[in-house]
Amino acid sequence: MKKISNRNFLVVLAFVVGIVGGLAAALLKGMTHFIASSLQDDVEWHYKYSLYLIFPLIGIFLSVLFVRKFLRGKKLEHGITPIIYSISRKSSRIDFHNIYSQIVTSALTVGFGGSSGLEAPIAYSGSAIGSNIGRFFGLSYKEITMLLACGAAAGISGAFNSPVAGMIFAIEILLPEFSIPAFIPLLISAALASVISKLLYSEPLFHTATTGWEVDALFFYLLLAVIIGVYTVYFSKISQWVKDWFASIKNPYNKVWISGVSLGILIFIFPALYGEGYITIQQILDGRFDAIVKNSLFADYKDMAWVVICYTVLTLFAKSIASLFTINGGGNGGVFGPSLVMGGLIGFAFAFGMNQLGVVQLNVPNFVMAGMAGALAGVMHAPLTGIFLIAEITGGYTLMVPLMLVASISYFINRAVMKHSIYTKVLAESGDLLSYEDKDRTVLSMMKLRYVLETNFVVLKPEETPLDRQSDIIHSKRNIFPIVDDSGKLLGIIYSERLFSILLAEQEGKDKNFAVLAQKPNDIILENENMEVVMTKMNRDDVWILPVVNKDDQYLGFVSKSSVFNKYRGLLVRQGMYLE
Repeated sequence: MKKISNRNFLVVLAFVVGIVGGLAAALLKGMTHFIASSLQDDVEWHYKYSLYLIFPLIGIFLSVLFVRKFLRGKKLEHGITPIIYSISRKSSRIDFHNIYSQIVTSALTVGFGGSSGLEAPIAYSGSAIGSNIGRFFGLSYKEITMLLACGAAAGISGAFNSPVAGMIFAIEILLPEFSIPAFIPLLISAALASVISKLLYSEPLFHTATTGWEVDALFFYLLLAVIIGVYTVYFSKISQWVKDWFASIKNPYNKVWISGVSLGILIFIFPALYGEGYITIQQILDGRFDAIVKNSLFADYKDMAWVVICYTVLTLFAKSIASLFTINGGGNGGVFGPSLVMGGLIGFAFAFGMNQLGVVQLNVPNFVMAGMAGALAGVMHAPLTGIFLIAEITGGYTLMVPLMLVASISYFINRAVMKHSIYTKVLAESGDLLSYEDKDRTVLSMMKLRYVLETNFVVLKPEETPLDRQSDIIHSKRNIFPIVDDSGKLLGIIYSERLFSILLAEQEGKDKNFAVLAQKPNDIILENENMEVVMTKMNRDDVWILPVVNKDDQYLGFVSKSSVFNKYRGLLVRQGMYLE
């Protein structure tokens, strides 16, 4: 505090977060690769099809067992949505156990063949690293949020060896409003994580030789973008349906059985669904277009182009089900990786199919890469992340124009139908999403009713009279009094003006009890209502204060516009400091 400014100290911590985030990414990739290679290399091939039926089940079961036995009641969430929720509602606080529990459970899930990605868990682990380092040093909300974003950027950068994409991911998904100084910590964390991860686990995700793109193919890139945009809408809708269906199953081990057995059957029919699916995409990029069929039950038809195309389309839809079953059935992973695979399969089926028609000859690997960028942009509502991620991990910078066109069109199609991304839809519906388009509403959504509840009121009993409580009424600093029975139930209210008139004999009623004198309030506030509803009720009846009760009509206190406005000003200042 004496020798270094807050801004410079934040840069130093960004170095630390980047290094630790890179180590976490390398550890996750190494663990997953070790589990997967041990299972595949140590088992004779003619037994593998039958073992595919039980490997995913074992992986999901071990993940659930780890959570229930080792975390002991602590909640393990998955995906990017909880990170956004932490920024919106939990002052960017993420539980410490997520640093290691995300790595262990996702390595078990994907290593044993679960059809999901490692990117969301490592982003979550990185965010937890940043959040806990910031909290350890007692930093402010703004600074903890920045370190949380640095951790997420480090995780994505380390997972893909793509520092630019990691930084852009943090900005697009976690920091929707940012200033130029925000780039510095993000750049440092992402770059260091990429270096550390490459030193410890140097195997590239994809490698391909890009020769550029033909202007004559522009129309087909646009057509691909429309197809991918429509598919991302389908995936966004079905993801919510699958999530709701699994949520209705209360026993976690029933979820394991359903998801594990379903995955085993799907992988038996479509072997490309095993694990993340990146191996299949790499084989296609290498020109081995029959690879998706080669090791399946339909391997005898691998030389028939239209069988390959139809099988690819079936694999595509099976991938959407398999990934969602993996995530919602108890496994840990995200839709980040599956989105890339699905986009790549769409790009392959489209380009390979067009080539079979003989009308045009398209560069299949180019369309595979464009498909990956488009799917990521549509599903995540993050077009820049999609563009730069694919350009970095494939070395396909010569494809920037097709990547930009496909990603932007896919994004706009999805955005036109789905206002919010797959990550933010639930938060938006519950009012827990930070929105910079409607700041008033956002600030109100951040406010909890319990923080503006006022309880320092003189409570009157129904059997009492104004004369009985004359001293308390005169000395009260409040102008409203709740009338509450012995069970705590709110019977009504009465204002000080009427009580003073009664006590000064201007009105009759000194001998009447409060059960008779009680007035019905204009409205009441329920303890679980959000602040937007509270303000709507106040504005509708033009009142300044309303009583708050629980579901049993028991009195809890009052909420006034004064307390709301005071809290609103504080949150507005905090939001303004979000990334100043």
